[in-house]
Amino acid sequence: MNLKDLPVQLSHIQQARKRLQGVVHNTPIIRSRTFSHMAGVETFLKLENLQRGGSFKIRGAFNKISSLAEDVRKRGVVAASAGNHAQGVALAADKFGVHATVVMPEHAPISKQSAVVGYGAELILKGSSFEDAYAKAREIEKERGATLIETYNDETLIAGHGTMALEIMESLPDLEMAIVPVGGGGLISGIAIALKSMNPHVKVIGVQSEHISSIYQSFQRGEIVESRPEKTIADGIAIKRPGSITFPIIKEVVDEMVTVSDDEIAFSILLLMERKKIIVEGAGATPLAALLAKKITRPGKKVALVLSGGNIDVNLLERIIEKGLMKTGRMLRLKTEIPDTPGALGELAGLLGRMKANILEITHDRISTQVELGATGANVTLETHGEEHNKEILRGLRESGYRLL
Repeated sequence: MNLKDLPVQLSHIQQARKRLQGVVHNTPIIRSRTFSHMAGVETFLKLENLQRGGSFKIRGAFNKISSLAEDVRKRGVVAASAGNHAQGVALAADKFGVHATVVMPEHAPISKQSAVVGYGAELILKGSSFEDAYAKAREIEKERGATLIETYNDETLIAGHGTMALEIMESLPDLEMAIVPVGGGGLISGIAIALKSMNPHVKVIGVQSEHISSIYQSFQRGEIVESRPEKTIADGIAIKRPGSITFPIIKEVVDEMVTVSDDEIAFSILLLMERKKIIVEGAGATPLAALLAKKITRPGKKVALVLSGGNIDVNLLERIIEKGLMKTGRMLRLKTEIPDTPGALGELAGLLGRMKANILEITHDRISTQVELGATGANVTLETHGEEHNKEILRGLRESGYRLL
């Protein structure tokens, strides 16, 4: 590995840190006793979800805008993003008094749209994908003479993102491994360059969603591969194609790439909320998901997980909580048949209560073809204590004469 041949050097990252002083937070890095026990390695969390704008993106965006000449800034900046980059650019531009135009896909979460407008940027919604928004941003770049702030494929952005690694090493000089979410590769490129420059023995592991894993596939094949887009709760790293700048860096300085499922991500989001009172978005939870799912070979004794952002839509968070509860067996959905007579529903509720199940929701289904005439279906959602409790509940219903549908 020859770090001197890379387009971004440790000196660039150190210069970026000077620019960012007083602008970005030196976010906390905390040890988690719970996750250390679960993973079998000493586990630390880099809480970039507490960064200004809710993610690491302001590091690169501010570094980029600060590097522009004054006359260039006056023409404004434009960016395309599904969320976090949009907020980072809007916030950074506001610091310089620069007009920012942000193009987002039409389905971008309302919360992220509102944040962009709140930071003073002009918001344009275009298309159904990041690629649609990016094409529109390129049009605006040409029409207005604005500077396009790339999402990840830019050396100055990479240097800005790498400043996080300087903070990590100051807190953990004996770090053995860093696990980093990967979308287009800007974040992991900066972090890996900085870490390897300071200690070449530190391993850097990248994590992608298995639903859109362009860099994982490219890493395995040694050449750029484009992924077919699929839905994932890690929307912040759902990038179809690696960058022409980031991928060669990743090939050179990243040790391993792994993928995680949406179920594993949802479970990690739930764990972070329950055990550490930390809210992260899907992308930010992928490092913990990879560690707990044993996706990483030989993780070492001291590991830092980069929780890259916390900008999660409230409605999505509700669904993720439900999904996580279902996965861990703490939510049970069942359908049974009860007599269509007064008091029948109360008897069912009483039985479930005696079995220590908490009813979250219950609905009638009189027209189901699964139930007999004179009966009605009861769709019940329960909060329970786990798989064994679920088995007890189902057994108790059957023993009491209820037919499960």
